[in-house]
Amino acid sequence: MIKLLNLFLALLLTASVAGITGCRWRGAASGAVDESGRPTNAGKDLPNEPDVTFKDLQGKDVPLSSFKGKVVVVNFWATWCEPCRVEIPWMIDFQQKLGDKGFTLLGVAMDEEGKSVVEPFVQKTQFDVDGQNMTMNYPIVLGNDDLAAKFGGLIGLPTSVVISRDGKVAKRFIGLVSHEQLAKTIQGLLQPTT
Repeated sequence: MIKLLNLFLALLLTASVAGITGCRWRGAASGAVDESGRPTNAGKDLPNEPDVTFKDLQGKDVPLSSFKGKVVVVNFWATWCEPCRVEIPWMIDFQQKLGDKGFTLLGVAMDEEGKSVVEPFVQKTQFDVDGQNMTMNYPIVLGNDDLAAKFGGLIGLPTSVVISRDGKVAKRFIGLVSHEQLAKTIQGLLQPTT
């Protein structure tokens, strides 16, 4: 009975923290992670190298494999998600500072309305990045539950999946990620291996 109560309290605390640091996603049951932040997909084998092709805002195919050789942060977000708006300036900054060092950010918009709300948001919404107003400066693609499932599903937004240069999932962050933690993960993967 005590173990059951402790488990319930742990789940309640996790849900409370997720509510503060991220937006609940309607497909929440599909995205489990282990203690290292790697997706488990509720016991199903999750491909370590997601084979997925997105559509950009112009309707063109954007295969994830086209970024092989770069460190990629696949950031699932939505225009209505407040924690996503907190992260976006950091993402713009990462793209600006690391884009020429073998890094790219890929923003996966999960808005149900799709392009009709995402495109104007991307074109017009400005964010304060080190005192400078900037729009999103990285590729934006449209997402859906089927695409998200290839990354282990979503528990909440934002969710960021870090892909190494060889196309493998290196880390997964659910909810508002710490700028320092994400920066450290990216920098570690950008370092040449010896």
